[in-house]
Amino acid sequence: MASAPFKQILIANRGEIALRVICACKDLGIPTVAVFSEADRDSLPVRFADKAICIGPPKSARSYLDIPSIISAAEIARVDAIHPGYGFLSENERFAEVCRVSGIKFIGPTPEIIAAMGIKERARAIMKEHGVPILPGSAGVLSGPEEGLEMAEKIGYPVILKASAGGGGRGMRIVNRAEDLPGLLTQAQQEAGASFSSADVYLEKYIGAPRHIEFQILADEHGNVEILGERDCSIQRRHQKLLEESPSPALRPEVRTRVMAKLREAIRAIGYTNAGTVEFLMDEQGDLYFIEVNARIQVEHPVTEAVTGTDLVKAQIRIAAGERLPDILGGPVEFRGHAIECRINAENPETFAPSPGRITGLNLPGGVGIRVDTHAYQEGVIPPYYDSLVAKLIAHGRDRAEAIQRMKRALDLFVVEGIHTSIPLHKRILNDPDFVAGHFDTNFIKRWHA
Repeated sequence: MASAPFKQILIANRGEIALRVICACKDLGIPTVAVFSEADRDSLPVRFADKAICIGPPKSARSYLDIPSIISAAEIARVDAIHPGYGFLSENERFAEVCRVSGIKFIGPTPEIIAAMGIKERARAIMKEHGVPILPGSAGVLSGPEEGLEMAEKIGYPVILKASAGGGGRGMRIVNRAEDLPGLLTQAQQEAGASFSSADVYLEKYIGAPRHIEFQILADEHGNVEILGERDCSIQRRHQKLLEESPSPALRPEVRTRVMAKLREAIRAIGYTNAGTVEFLMDEQGDLYFIEVNARIQVEHPVTEAVTGTDLVKAQIRIAAGERLPDILGGPVEFRGHAIECRINAENPETFAPSPGRITGLNLPGGVGIRVDTHAYQEGVIPPYYDSLVAKLIAHGRDRAEAIQRMKRALDLFVVEGIHTSIPLHKRILNDPDFVAGHFDTNFIKRWHA
């Protein structure tokens, strides 16, 4: 690159992802503007950005989700681009549209693509049209219990009801018997309406013991698409991921090759741009079925960076500036070794109750093959208003066995005092014989507590 792709970038987020974007911008020689709530006044993103602007009180609705406040900060600072990070407004098509109307580049997909991918049954139809495998289910939003019963009878129980505009397990109900479907449909619709302002629900076949597999995509504004392998995100609790790894220890090479080829066709055909993740469920036979697209960078993107050597956040910025993917990647993507990420959360490792508070002691691990992405520091405060993520701990090795061993070493050296964290839980996972053997699914944590 002859010059920096943007003059100044505002980061519409907080915590470790805000700091991660700042680091990418520093590598590219781009000044940054951090926005912050009153609760984050002493945060590291505020300290290390070139400028910082307070956008409101601690509650997200009046700060990190307040579009007028963020756009006002962008105009005051005269930025020419906004990076939304993940969560908050990252998949909000209205925010992306307001950025466009304001003459500010949104570093992510277009508002039209965000809207299309955010409606799950529409995304399912698009993927099916291009040969990406999907679970049997309703063609669209259920009109009522009669249609649901007819469809469930056709594909066989159990089935699952899902909020069309949903995520995180909300607006979701598993149906095992016909007589339960009308009542559970009403529950799913009510929860979906309360959570997402849309009561639309669709139905699909339920896989009882799936693995959660997702593919990282990059697409530029010139029709070039790259699939940077997959991540296995099956270790989760209540649909919230705890540990991710790349590549998946369970995905057959021929399935990987076939799905990546179909995905490349679909992503190019729909005109997707920038970074994104396409999520699948894997059944007990090892076959994949599309579930949704996350039109943003993911929390677990570092494991893909570790095995491909690609800085995904820098790639996002350069794509948004109009650069071509072959120039950004510098050649074919090569996969090296195995990587694992543990999400270190501020929560009780036994009860999962949140544990906000002041960090009175902190030692971050290091050494060969270890990376820590964090906004935490000694005497820093983890506030109660946002997600509980303290740090992301990433281990990379020549193979899965070495990555596991390095992660265990890093967890032993990772000390956080003053609050509870999930470090003991991760140690237990890493020492579990089934995990070490690669034999697990999304019920892994649930079986422990049963």
